[in-house]
Amino acid sequence: MSESKDRVGQISPLLKTSSGVVAERGEGAYIIGSDGSRYLDFTSGIGVTATGHCHPKVVEAAQRQVASLVHGQYAILRHRPLVELAEKLGERMPGEIDRFFFASAGTEACEAAMRLARQATGKPNMIVFQGGFHGRTMGSLSMTTSSVGLRAGVQPMMGGVVVAPFPNSCRYGWSDEETADFCLRELDHILATQSMPAESAAFFVEPVQGEAGYIPAGKRFLQGLRERADRHNMLLILDEVQSGYGRTGTFWAHEQDEMQPDILITAKGLASGFPLSAFGASEQLMSRGWPGSQGGTYGGNAVACAAALATLEVIDEEGLVENAAEQGALLRSRLEALQQEDESIGAVQGRGLMQGTELVDRSGQPDGDRAARVLQEMEKQGVLMIRCGPQGQIVRWLPPLIVTQAEIERAVDAFHQALRNTSL
Repeated sequence: MSESKDRVGQISPLLKTSSGVVAERGEGAYIIGSDGSRYLDFTSGIGVTATGHCHPKVVEAAQRQVASLVHGQYAILRHRPLVELAEKLGERMPGEIDRFFFASAGTEACEAAMRLARQATGKPNMIVFQGGFHGRTMGSLSMTTSSVGLRAGVQPMMGGVVVAPFPNSCRYGWSDEETADFCLRELDHILATQSMPAESAAFFVEPVQGEAGYIPAGKRFLQGLRERADRHNMLLILDEVQSGYGRTGTFWAHEQDEMQPDILITAKGLASGFPLSAFGASEQLMSRGWPGSQGGTYGGNAVACAAALATLEVIDEEGLVENAAEQGALLRSRLEALQQEDESIGAVQGRGLMQGTELVDRSGQPDGDRAARVLQEMEKQGVLMIRCGPQGQIVRWLPPLIVTQAEIERAVDAFHQALRNTSL
């Protein structure tokens, strides 16, 4: 027996927390702190609690499943929630996607999709896009360029990843059309100079970038990727970990761009807070993967799958995709109105209930310090927000899909007041 220690264990100091709240419980769009304070949660656990905190239908499904089977390891056996979830997801998928691999985290699903692409095509290289975020495990991290801090101190990254420009029109200062055309021309140049099509397995892209600042790729760009993937016998992989499941006002963000992927990745809002991720491909494509290349101890957990089935029911029964479109339009209009009167808001971008407001200083440069102070002021007013962007300059709006008009108004009013309180 080891000797007793005076010290007590604590959470790693490298894990930073954006607020000072210690949560006691959650109810719908609200977090209740251990001191009884009530906070309007516009983070949704980074887009995870799509149906709100502790939705009664999701809670009941999880409780019922816990009482019958908690863990049915899917390399050993099948369980009913897993099979039913695959069936239900198949009804929501674009094109011929009808086969699914389940994991616990988005990064696992991204890595599994990358493995399938390499095996199915026999090509080594993945072409990703500047500002993308696909996870923190080494394969996914090697495809991630949203912030230098994520990769700092762990170089070199995995080989076979080529980074191409992403159509961030606010950054380039051009129209959406000019930016898309430029990025497609640069992509063609990359295919001619860095990664020839015969060595390029797939384009791997977020239809709306998350960590980079809620930037839509846009129809012109995504359709250009689809055309090039077809022409060069490559795959098009869409990472909808954050943008999917109704978040942008359509069930999948790419529906607004009128194109279809070969592989679609989902997580976050999939199971209303239970750890679950998945990627889907057609039977023909999935069968080209190598035996033994997919697995994991906790993937497709029975309780998480039961919660995911209940989540789909809630989304349909309560019209949450439609609500995301309606409340997202209200949110966008309020934020754009604020931008007209406050020059520190450099940009408003995103779709549906996935909006970002970039804060800039008097010279027009990203102002992450100001954004941090704004979040502190909003917390004092009982509204929880988070930041993103390479300099932490973007205040992101990520309420649950159940959010009401009154809650949107309250959060924007708090943001407006926080801007006043932090102005120089």
